[in-house]
Amino acid sequence: MRLSNLVERFAAVVGAKAVLTEPADIAPFAIDARKRYSGHPLAVVKPASTGEVAAVVKLCAETRTAIVPQGGNTSLCGGATPDSSGAQVVVSLARMNRVRDMDVANQTITVEAGCTLAAVQAAARETGMLFPLSLASEGSCMIGGNLSTNAGGTAVLRYGNTRELTLGLEVVLPDGEVWDGLRGLRKDNTGYDLKQLFIGAEGTLGIITAAVLKLYPLPVGRATAIAGLDTVARAIELLTLMQRRCGERLVGFEIFSQRGLDIVRRFFPSLPAPFADAHPQYVLIELTDTREATSLRELAEEALGEALDAGLIRDAAIAASEAQAEALWGLRENLSDAQAMEGKNIKHDVSVPVSRIAAFVETTDAALAAAFPGVRMVTFGHVGDGNLHYNAAAPEGIASEKWMENQSAVNRIVHDSVAKFGGSISAEHGLGQLKRDEILRYKSPVEMDLMRRVNRALEPLGIMNPGKVL
Repeated sequence: MRLSNLVERFAAVVGAKAVLTEPADIAPFAIDARKRYSGHPLAVVKPASTGEVAAVVKLCAETRTAIVPQGGNTSLCGGATPDSSGAQVVVSLARMNRVRDMDVANQTITVEAGCTLAAVQAAARETGMLFPLSLASEGSCMIGGNLSTNAGGTAVLRYGNTRELTLGLEVVLPDGEVWDGLRGLRKDNTGYDLKQLFIGAEGTLGIITAAVLKLYPLPVGRATAIAGLDTVARAIELLTLMQRRCGERLVGFEIFSQRGLDIVRRFFPSLPAPFADAHPQYVLIELTDTREATSLRELAEEALGEALDAGLIRDAAIAASEAQAEALWGLRENLSDAQAMEGKNIKHDVSVPVSRIAAFVETTDAALAAAFPGVRMVTFGHVGDGNLHYNAAAPEGIASEKWMENQSAVNRIVHDSVAKFGGSISAEHGLGQLKRDEILRYKSPVEMDLMRRVNRALEPLGIMNPGKVL
């Protein structure tokens, strides 16, 4: 079949206006968020229903045409970017953005894959409920992508990754058949938990079109605090103390360094310095509860007072208003953007057991400093769940473009150290194209073979997001 005929058949399914082929129209879908990967798809097809997705996939299966599923196109690993062959089809889920059901008594919401994360949060909030997944890109990332990468974010410590927030899925399989697994059950012991195969698979096993997600009562009270500390090791001790004193009310526990703070305030000067004096490390702490905020602030004050008496922290401050809380969070949430404004740097999204974070940072910092004298580390992230964004910036006087020539060597040091400490080289961003080959060094042959066997069993044609993950 000629490619032009295939495009016409897509148009017959989804409508001519929902099939994009002009270079200017497909350009936003053909490059990743970091502008590291770009391609040239045959077309961008935008179905509006599960039935249309299934029909498009059947056409692709019939013609052996590769499919690249895409949500908000916020992947940081090139997981949703087509290649340059001109033969792949981007299937955008953006038009599938309905909330299908809200079940407050069951504490679930059923949404289509093209709903933005912010829209799901808002829909839950309107009924007095909370969908707790929270990411910097929540205004543009979509639920399908969150599911396909098992997204994490700032509330994993309390609520878990996307995997833990999902009860059921609807998936269009590689042959165009539809699996309806939209069950809002917390107990269902009837064989294999099939949804887990598709969560985190980055679209290589099928296209997620809808999901049943867990909700929680909307918190009434919130306490946001920041503490200055000497070392990462002290931060881990503080985490243990806060967990013991605050229990499940502890939602967020984020770390960043003085260098990170300096970068943020340079590019976002309206954000305040949290203390008059500088400290080597900072921890941002968030408590929430269904009780009034006053009791939470008192709890935070007591716990931080104990930490101060024990010498774990140098200083601490608790936000006195929502505006102050948002300003404190701004210091953390704008760090990635500030780093990008400063120049290119070698980024890592890694995780190690919480108990080994301090040793990992100390050991790996020293190894990088020995190999690349003057390297400037900007380490921050979700230390409460073991996930660090461990970034290496160029030494003073070296252009960032020149520094990026060291990426492979830096990655080898960092990733080997992650493996030594029992960690993962991808904590929440996925593998995509970026780490597809790198993972072969760190997963056992048995594990890789199992993954390939699952892929071949569900996707024998090899058309689902080829070149990603495997």
